[in-house]
Amino acid sequence: MIRSVIKGVGTSLPERVMTNADISKIVDTSHEWIVERTGIHARHIAGEGETTRSLAVAASSKALHDAGMSAADIDLIILATSTPDNTFPATATMVQADLGITRGAAFDLQAVCSGFVYALSTADAMIKAGQATGVLVIGSETFSRILDWTDRTTCVLFGDGAGAFVLSAEQGEGDNNDRGIIGSKLRSDGRYNDKLYVDGGPSTTKTVGLLRMEGREVFKHAVTNLSSVVEEVLIETKMTASEIDWFVPHQANRRILEGVAKKLGIDEAKIVMTLDHHGNTSAASIPLAFDAALKDGRIKRGQLILMEAMGGGFTWGATLARY
Repeated sequence: MIRSVIKGVGTSLPERVMTNADISKIVDTSHEWIVERTGIHARHIAGEGETTRSLAVAASSKALHDAGMSAADIDLIILATSTPDNTFPATATMVQADLGITRGAAFDLQAVCSGFVYALSTADAMIKAGQATGVLVIGSETFSRILDWTDRTTCVLFGDGAGAFVLSAEQGEGDNNDRGIIGSKLRSDGRYNDKLYVDGGPSTTKTVGLLRMEGREVFKHAVTNLSSVVEEVLIETKMTASEIDWFVPHQANRRILEGVAKKLGIDEAKIVMTLDHHGNTSAASIPLAFDAALKDGRIKRGQLILMEAMGGGFTWGATLARY
């Protein structure tokens, strides 16, 4: 069967680093308070001229180089983002133009923090349907532009950045030893959309709006929802948690990551965690964490990687892949 193989990975982070000490000068908080509740020490914040588009282009260029591929090899771009450069056109089409890609299609996908998992699953389906052979899957965010910098419960959590995978269609044997995406599950429940949302939009307020969140409610649902969807993927693929080499989750909160791993029986030593210096970068967090574990030698070819995320909506999902 056709598999969607991860051929290359690339990331990009804004130049500016904002530490917890920096934030404590803006709102009533402290380094200790933030670390105790989230595990975050610092995050990158986009400066003037750094946009979702520019970060996505930089990450994609690195991913193409890592894959040994060029613009001519790409016939689909899926950009997961909640912070596009413009209401329209899709930021993905701008990335397409900047990279010199002149064939195929490009579109944005909006599933908030679950965006990258949603985009991976969509790309995999397109590849298996014969609609694409080389796909750029990107998560790129500039969440600092939609934060209320007077709200200490939310502004301390988020950062900016981008990450990209290059997926390529390759023939596999159809078993779990194949390289590539082995299984995915996506879920949503719109009854909870008021727990994590932005209070504006073109159709309602004619403004961009700012992020609002009920942190305790999000946490309460996160561990249960994420554990459940991972279990669904494992059942579907006939795999067990003990077979997973690395757990690369959305980087939202240290307590959530550890809670999900504990519930699933995944050794905490297998968790790839970068939120301490990235914060929550929404759709960009999984590829940023994946790339960090590649660079330091933890993730190796042939290993089994579990990726999961939950975001506003609520949306959540999980993807199991052999790198």
